[in-house]
Amino acid sequence: MFIQQNQVRIAVNKIGGPTKVSNLVGVSNGAVHAWIKARRIANIDFARKVADLAGMEVGELRPC
Repeated sequence: MFIQQNQVRIAVNKIGGPTKVSNLVGVSNGAVHAWIKARRIANIDFARKVADLAGMEVGELRPC
């Protein structure tokens, strides 16, 4: 059984954690934790910001 890594968690950790991401992106800390739990960032604008900050592709944070 293959378990996919949580790319949102990886991005958040690369940036410096949920609190830092929430401050940089302009959302609540709870929103960042919800993204991690959902394993995706539904809002394209927030996904782009997080991807840019983490040096990742947007598609990694918004899987199909």
